[in-house]
Amino acid sequence: MTRYALAVDIGASSGRLILGSVQQEKLELNEIHRFENKMIKKGQHYCWDINRLFSEIKKGIKKCNDLGIKPESIGIDTWAVDFVLLDENGELLTDAVAYRDDRTDGMMEEVFQNIIKERLYLETGIQFQKFNTIYQLYSLKKTQSEVLEKAKTFLMIPDYLHYLLSGISANEYTNASSTQLLNAFTKKWDKTILDTLGINREMFQEIKKPNTILGNLKPELVEEFGFDMKIILPATHDTGSAVISVPELNETIYISSGTWSLIGVENRFPICVTKALDYNFTNEGGIDYRFRFLKNIMGLWMIQEVRRNYQNQYSFSEFVELAKAAHDFSSTVNVNDNRFLKPDNMVEEIQHYCVETGQQVPATPGEIAKCVYDSLVESYITAIDEIEEIFEKSFPSINIIGGGCQNEMLNQLLAEATKKDVYAGPIEATAIGNIVSQFIALGEVENLSEARQMIKKSFEIKTFKATEDVTK
Repeated sequence: MTRYALAVDIGASSGRLILGSVQQEKLELNEIHRFENKMIKKGQHYCWDINRLFSEIKKGIKKCNDLGIKPESIGIDTWAVDFVLLDENGELLTDAVAYRDDRTDGMMEEVFQNIIKERLYLETGIQFQKFNTIYQLYSLKKTQSEVLEKAKTFLMIPDYLHYLLSGISANEYTNASSTQLLNAFTKKWDKTILDTLGINREMFQEIKKPNTILGNLKPELVEEFGFDMKIILPATHDTGSAVISVPELNETIYISSGTWSLIGVENRFPICVTKALDYNFTNEGGIDYRFRFLKNIMGLWMIQEVRRNYQNQYSFSEFVELAKAAHDFSSTVNVNDNRFLKPDNMVEEIQHYCVETGQQVPATPGEIAKCVYDSLVESYITAIDEIEEIFEKSFPSINIIGGGCQNEMLNQLLAEATKKDVYAGPIEATAIGNIVSQFIALGEVENLSEARQMIKKSFEIKTFKATEDVTK
């Protein structure tokens, strides 16, 4: 009898429910439901519509029943750092404020007045980004301290969605590691950091590893869906799940390419050395207590926003063709500049940057797209050079995973610039990693090594090599 696991994979712009099964030693995927996700303005803040997200998850589960399929388990992954707080009755005290909201402006610098920056990195190993959970909580403490005092439960976004399904509160390890509040070595909440900042540590839950069976559906949901499922924690940080899907990681730099570009290597221990701090690398938790030593780079968010600025009249594939036609255009921007985090108009922000830096200003959609792609490649090259300097070795290949790996122009530009082999795929890396985590917990797949071998056999991986003319 075929066993099914249901992956809920929600990103910053869309979510999907994907059924996974093992057929003839290969993993098969079937997308059941897809829905839009976006920030909404609630009062003074940009937030995620968490109730609508849960409603969409329930729609997807019901579609499984309509197909005559009853998944054995379900697991949810989302982006990192964002959270909600619950009161003593398990009800929401806060909205799910989005990381692009400006409430954290200036908070990182204020935290450094309480905790020395170098010490914070030594303890947590996490990249300094103004939207990290630690700065969100510190902002809440400054502006709504009474809310923090009432809070009994801290849950990150996938933790909360798992709670709505099961009624069980837990903080999953990979996402918790992104908060800059988890000790990289003990893998527990850092009480000293929390106490120093005056953040109530009693609201934080027990840390659970990926592959943990959390529980079953609440009885009322069993009745609503017509069947029960186990709730299994995958690597709930979407990048943590995505990296599981890289078939061979020993000598490979990975890029998880989507709204963000996460570029790094898998490591067995955190690297909290001065050079890693200087280059602003992070040590995020991974499956089996592995570490994702990586840098978080502004990704295809920029072209998503450019497309929106042009009223969605061009598809992403059309932007690639327009960029190819603008092959002589060469201006670039620093994609990691905070001005590109949430500008009013991405096209104008790119143009302003070029004016300020004395470069040719992109005037056409093709020139704008070419500028974005070239700028992303520049940021990748810098990060790769830094990784190789820190590890004192050269990595011969790069594996791009996620939806962004479908951009063949970007893949070829990177192969040409680095003279490394670039592998593209699998596309649905995050859902794949989510599903195999569930299958490991269920005993359908023995371990991570077996899972990666199965993934390698199951999905097409394209290869890009340097050529003389990348515009062809």
